[in-house]
Amino acid sequence: MNLYKKYMEVLKRKSHGTGKFRKKDFAKIGKDVVIEKGVLVFHPENIEIGNSVYVGHNTILKGYYKNKMIIGEGTWIAQQCFLHSAGGIEIGKNVGIGPRVIILSSFHEIDGKLEIPITQRKIKFQKVIIEDNCDIGAGAIILPGVRIGKGVQVGAGAIVSKDVKPYSVVAGVPAKLLRFRKK
Repeated sequence: MNLYKKYMEVLKRKSHGTGKFRKKDFAKIGKDVVIEKGVLVFHPENIEIGNSVYVGHNTILKGYYKNKMIIGEGTWIAQQCFLHSAGGIEIGKNVGIGPRVIILSSFHEIDGKLEIPITQRKIKFQKVIIEDNCDIGAGAIILPGVRIGKGVQVGAGAIVSKDVKPYSVVAGVPAKLLRFRKK
């Protein structure tokens, strides 16, 4: 095998694909779903989208070869978001996700052996759950393993590293409770 062919084979194995998709590729896709131009979708066979969902321009729905990404009906995902569901993501109904929100469900384990490069460390998977009627502010980051309770409001730019109780308002880095909302 010549060197070029060998190089192309290596690239193929490492690539996650182009992100191009067809609606029929999804595990499930509801009625009245709008997916704007420039959205990239990886592993759509592991992504379920409910009715009346909006996905904004240049968002990346990064499904994974295992685990599921589930987006509940009536959810609005603004432009330039990044959802990575290696560990699984469940988003409830009527959730608002602001521009440039990042939701991560995996991370490289840090075990004290700092001489090991990050790319060679074991990956840990932890599901993220965002319950119904939440509002995730622009630029917020939701870290692996977090559960955000029903009706929570997350402030813009917050980094959510711990579970959030229902009807809370959180903001900051790391996100802290500001108050509880009335139901």
